[in-house]
Amino acid sequence: MTVQAQMFRFALVGVVNTATYYGCYLLFLPWMPYVVAHVLAFLLSMVGSFFLNSYFTYRTRPTWRKFLLFPLTNAANFVITTSGVCLLVDVLHFGSRYAPLVAAATAIPITFVVSRTIMLRPERAPAPLAESVASE
Repeated sequence: MTVQAQMFRFALVGVVNTATYYGCYLLFLPWMPYVVAHVLAFLLSMVGSFFLNSYFTYRTRPTWRKFLLFPLTNAANFVITTSGVCLLVDVLHFGSRYAPLVAAATAIPITFVVSRTIMLRPERAPAPLAESVASE
């Protein structure tokens, strides 16, 4: 599959992921501070994003290793969106209902590059016994 096709599929997953995130955010918002609602919605949507990106975007088998590394793909996204939400709401007095959508748009290119690197990285195979004995 071409990088362009992966970008297109990544964008589609991003739309689903954003809708999932935003739906959860709005669901949590009446009962908790906006930052807590943001963090919980982000974590829930990240799990869904991992499986959609594994199967649909990159057509790769999900593994525990990839699942455990996948949050790294969202680390930059999380920092950018959380900082953006706080900046938009607290400094620029933007509405807390729409701030996450604006902040999320700025993190998309970084998230794609990191996600693609982790999801398509070959699994490390154990070294054959002869090689490990020879290197000692």
